[in-house]
Amino acid sequence: QVQLVESGGGSVQAGGSLRLSCVVSEFTATTIYIAWFRQAPGKEREGVAAIYISGTFTAYDDSVKGRFTISRDLAKKTVYLQMNSLKPEDTGMYYCAAGRGSYGPRVAAGYAYWGQGTQVTVSS
Repeated sequence: QVQLVESGGGSVQAGGSLRLSCVVSEFTATTIYIAWFRQAPGKEREGVAAIYISGTFTAYDDSVKGRFTISRDLAKKTVYLQMNSLKPEDTGMYYCAAGRGSYGPRVAAGYAYWGQGTQVTVSS
């Protein structure tokens, strides 16, 4: 069973930065994509960024392009989400997920393994 543990969330003012980390217990043939999703109160979970485990492909939601960067360190089994120029609309619970990305790298249905989430709150 693949396990994921997120950290790095917190409260910041608009314009600030945070770096989220996701430690993955193991990389397997079923965890070729790692993605970050977020869910704001009353809204559906949305795919923010995804990375193919080789590092050769990344995908971002339009709302975060140019502000967020996803990366991975295979030796540390960790995937990062660097978030800069944060906006109040970035507020939400951020989840790390691992899977095949079968329906697209930012589609939740393609991810079998999920972390517990880390809260990000951006105040104006």
